[in-house]
Amino acid sequence: MDTTDVVIAGAGPTGLMLACELRLAGIAVTVVDGLPARTGESRAGGIHARTMEIFDQRGLLDRLLPQGRPIQAGHFGGLPLDFADFDTRYPYTLAVLQSVIERELDSRAEELGAPVRWGAPVTGIRQDGDGVEVELGGPDGPRLIRASYLVGCDGGRSAVRKLAGIDFVGSDATMTGMLADVELADPPSEPFFGRRRGAGDFSAIQFQPGWYRLVVQRHDRVLERGTELSFDDFRANFAEIAGTDFGMHSPRWVSHYGDAARQADRYRVGRVFLAGDAAHIHYPAGGQGLNLGVQDAVNLGWKLAAAVRGTASEDLLDTYEAERYPIAARVLHNTRAQTALSRAGAHADALRDIMSDLIDMDPVRHRLGAMITALDIRYDTKGEHPLAGRRVPDVDLRTDDGDTRVCELLRAGKPVLLCRNGIRHIAGWEDRVDIVEAHSRTDRWTVPGVGDIEVPAAVLIRSDGYAAWVTDQPGDEGLIEALTTWIGPAD
Repeated sequence: MDTTDVVIAGAGPTGLMLACELRLAGIAVTVVDGLPARTGESRAGGIHARTMEIFDQRGLLDRLLPQGRPIQAGHFGGLPLDFADFDTRYPYTLAVLQSVIERELDSRAEELGAPVRWGAPVTGIRQDGDGVEVELGGPDGPRLIRASYLVGCDGGRSAVRKLAGIDFVGSDATMTGMLADVELADPPSEPFFGRRRGAGDFSAIQFQPGWYRLVVQRHDRVLERGTELSFDDFRANFAEIAGTDFGMHSPRWVSHYGDAARQADRYRVGRVFLAGDAAHIHYPAGGQGLNLGVQDAVNLGWKLAAAVRGTASEDLLDTYEAERYPIAARVLHNTRAQTALSRAGAHADALRDIMSDLIDMDPVRHRLGAMITALDIRYDTKGEHPLAGRRVPDVDLRTDDGDTRVCELLRAGKPVLLCRNGIRHIAGWEDRVDIVEAHSRTDRWTVPGVGDIEVPAAVLIRSDGYAAWVTDQPGDEGLIEALTTWIGPAD
């Protein structure tokens, strides 16, 4: 029987990001996937500011930026949201295909020692007090792997979720979206998004020179999951709603989706966890799904690593569900709202007119945009400071070793104590926390959902970039408690 620290089922962006996080922390990982190989399907088409920051924190963004195209705005139910004045280095949506992201994460995971075992579906799980035994199927017959933990990142039809007995509750689909990546003989003069007509809406977005993603959404029919959609069916549906097929030909990918919204009622059963689409599915409004999964992985990775090393309490592992469940629930909530905005008819038209007027107001635009981009997330770290539990802005810093910034300090995947109040030592944690004395190049930081704050005297930054402890005072009151809670007891 093979042994490892963590088995990850599913080699999509969530599973690969989790594998990279664990390997960065020195944890042995086995990644398995039931598919025989990569499908080559382009799939999701963009990432938002917070996910770009996370990739930047791990040195991955430079691989993706040249392969994507910045789009200044996002949308809410098809209504444009301008991100240009958002306080982030990346105030835009990066149009980059999931297949590209997977290729770069594949490469990074392999560099770190976590290649994918293809053709290895999870077929059985047996837990005990010390670990979990994972049974794999596939062409070579049943195989067993013994691990400390198993994480199901195996999509909306997750075998791990079903084998663990976790319910997937929510609402069924009420509409169908269809998409195809194609070449066009008679392309539109410019890309467009969400033009509404009759019983649906349609879009034409150019991802790369020479080919487009066409989308048509119909609110008068539902295709069951697993139903095959042919290119001819797609073309007929698109032409019926749009009035033209733009001379589409040479399809690279044809698929369909719905607005079913479901969430696992638990993210953890003993030593089995869920992340990404295995934990939540929703209508792909605003392009939040891939981003949500990657952020699940980064939240869970450092906590599992601490558990494997024996420094994490059960309470720390439980914070994964406590922190991530409400975030996914909010995404399901806002995508249901966006479905309502996208419907046809006079009632939806009136709602869209009112929402358009509201979105023109900066506070509304900022509120919706920060939610879609996940820049406004706040976890419960028990701190009263307005930055506590929030993402630490990627500000420019000056140190004795030269200029740097917050994302660069997190490249090693370790927590960072960023201070300018004289803290030099934290006995018992120095091998687990990087202490950086630095001065901000500005006197104030802008925090989405809060506004401008004075630069703190010291911040304990978790491995995922969120503030675990913040003070404006010269001392370290509360720091030991925060270190014990989030990093583990002193050595």
